[in-house]
Amino acid sequence: MKSDAERAMPVDDFYRLSNEIVCSIETVIDGKRSVVQMALTVLLAEGHLLIEDVPGVGKTMLARALAKSVDCTVNRIQFTPDLLPSDITGVSIYNQVEREFEFKPGPIFANIVIGDEINRASPKTQSALLESMEEGQVTVDGSTSILASPFTVIATQNPFEMEGTYPLPEAQRDRFMARISMGYPDEAAELAMLRTRESSSPLADLQPVVSTVQLIAMIATVRSVFVSWAVEQYAVSISQATRRDRDLRLGASPRATLQLVRAAKARAALDGREFVLPDDIDALAIPLLGHRLIPTNRVAGNGNPFATGAVADIIARIVASTPVPLGAVGPA
Repeated sequence: MKSDAERAMPVDDFYRLSNEIVCSIETVIDGKRSVVQMALTVLLAEGHLLIEDVPGVGKTMLARALAKSVDCTVNRIQFTPDLLPSDITGVSIYNQVEREFEFKPGPIFANIVIGDEINRASPKTQSALLESMEEGQVTVDGSTSILASPFTVIATQNPFEMEGTYPLPEAQRDRFMARISMGYPDEAAELAMLRTRESSSPLADLQPVVSTVQLIAMIATVRSVFVSWAVEQYAVSISQATRRDRDLRLGASPRATLQLVRAAKARAALDGREFVLPDDIDALAIPLLGHRLIPTNRVAGNGNPFATGAVADIIARIVASTPVPLGAVGPA
């Protein structure tokens, strides 16, 4: 079996292919390069992405554009209040001819799974994703099936305050590497959208620009990015600070620290670097930690237990006040 270093592609090839993916997605998503790059960062870091925003701003379009830009198996799950866990994982059906139970895999068995409006399903159904998102496997009726690799869940959800939504449990939110928001397009992008989408959707013409083999090699390249002791200590210090902060009643988990460093490696590779800088940690702290932290009741005075804006301010304060340990950042 080849090591990550043996399977990794040259940095120049990685940089070229990543730009092709971004350009491909931007034929569908106008004027949102930072959002597109964040989505690609999560995919290459082997994480799961949560896209949260109001209806109609292109959350599902971004997920579908990213999925169509990569030549992988893709399944979509439309989350509704009556969706059952077996509708996601699959079910065992009795075969009367063979006189035995056969497992019929559900839509979770794909490289990229798009979960549309995930917070419209009940918490019981949402929990069906927990094992697959953390361990890359599904257990049904005592039998465990391994999921395809790479495996990524790209879920969309409406804000917590919207009608007909269930808040994601803490354990579910913690399994998403990052949460991003689309935001409204600017005037020029919205005008361009009106002109280009009168007769057809650009998503229909989108073709894969990266094969599954190339994607696996890109992921191996991200894994091989160097992280110094100083940067690792910096990431740990930020996570530790969230657990001590007086404005937070739930800080970052150890899983959050691991995913922060993994995403920083992907961001470094996308910038054409073979090593992680503290700036990578700074840039990713809010999208990677914000959805995991819960403020105190005093901070969340508006009734929203997640208080997105307040949590972002707290993270920014923690990052600004955390010193970077002295030591070499790049490889020796």
